[in-house]
Amino acid sequence: MEKRTPYIKVWKELSHDKAMIFLAGPRQSGKTTLTKIIAESFTNSLYWNWDITEHRAQLLQEPRFFSHLVRKDTSVPLIIFDEIHKYKDWKNYLKGVYDEFREEFKFLISGSGRLDIYQKGGDSLAGRYYLFHLFPFTIAELGGMNRPFEEFMSDPLHITMKKSDTLKDIWRQLSTLSGFPEPYLSGRETTYRRWSNTYTRQLVREDIRDLTDIKSVQDIETLYTLLPSKIGSPLSANSLADTIRVSYNTVRSWLDILERFYLTFSIPTWTGRVARAIQKERKCYLFDYPRIKDPAARFENMVACELLRAVTIWNDIGLGTFSLHFIKDKEKREVDFLIANDGEPFLLIEAKLSDSQPAKPLLAFQNNLGVPAVQLIEAGDGYRIITNGANKLLIAPAWQWLAHLP
Repeated sequence: MEKRTPYIKVWKELSHDKAMIFLAGPRQSGKTTLTKIIAESFTNSLYWNWDITEHRAQLLQEPRFFSHLVRKDTSVPLIIFDEIHKYKDWKNYLKGVYDEFREEFKFLISGSGRLDIYQKGGDSLAGRYYLFHLFPFTIAELGGMNRPFEEFMSDPLHITMKKSDTLKDIWRQLSTLSGFPEPYLSGRETTYRRWSNTYTRQLVREDIRDLTDIKSVQDIETLYTLLPSKIGSPLSANSLADTIRVSYNTVRSWLDILERFYLTFSIPTWTGRVARAIQKERKCYLFDYPRIKDPAARFENMVACELLRAVTIWNDIGLGTFSLHFIKDKEKREVDFLIANDGEPFLLIEAKLSDSQPAKPLLAFQNNLGVPAVQLIEAGDGYRIITNGANKLLIAPAWQWLAHLP
């Protein structure tokens, strides 16, 4: 089993400054496993789960039950609360726990689905916790080739071709099995297919149904099954509404719910310093990307997952204020991804399945924005650096460049 080393480092960084840490991320991405790996570094620890009847009764009968922990030494204990968001008064409970015990314990709060959906208005826990995110496996995690963050920021186009065969094999396995630990570690496509079908039904019919007011779960499932054919292009809610025969506002609401529960994620357009830029469009991607049949769209989705993991973790540990976008103008020129930091463009990325020639829109927008650019391709055993005016553009295999992401 993979040890999730990058996320252990995030935990250590955040828990150094705050006694209560929230862990959010897609269901079955390994959150419970990660909490138990973290617990191994503590001499004194306690794992509690709302879904276990005895644990639930323990909290309801004695809210401070964890304070009676039998210890092995004087070191600070770790208390893990798993799925506690299913307790109706969980926020006030954790507020009281933090205020009374923050000097005596470390607390790690985890839950299925999107624990951070509860962060909105009137958060009684504000200022009492840090939040970080766990994602399914990525090549940046599995490849063991990560560059230091400062080094990457100073030269994002740097690349080496070490471990090429290993990285290529990892990329292929991710493409067919996804990055979710259960199917990935099985190494079997039949296991993946069974897992994927069950995963979608459980998320829609259990988490979404139980934690929202949605009644039309079958229609949401239908919407989700339509999305794999929409990957790679700006998403049209009007078209989806016509297909499912519901209102535009209903589809928009359902898309938001799919994103809140980590079945999908979306990125907005970038409009700064781009003449005649398209406004307000979004591109949608799946975490379970082997569902996408079109190879080019699946390739772009895999790149999107790698970039999302990177910018989210950089934000979680306070390295900047990063955001992920795409560019499209009214002449229909488009670049798949742009990473910005503090509202300023930092890096352009284009995903091309097999085209080793630089894409014309990528060259044009690079000249406009004056930032480095990368064109990622599926095949190839080497890379090229191209001069574009005063700028440099890297063309390289996706599995090689992405493996170096911090």
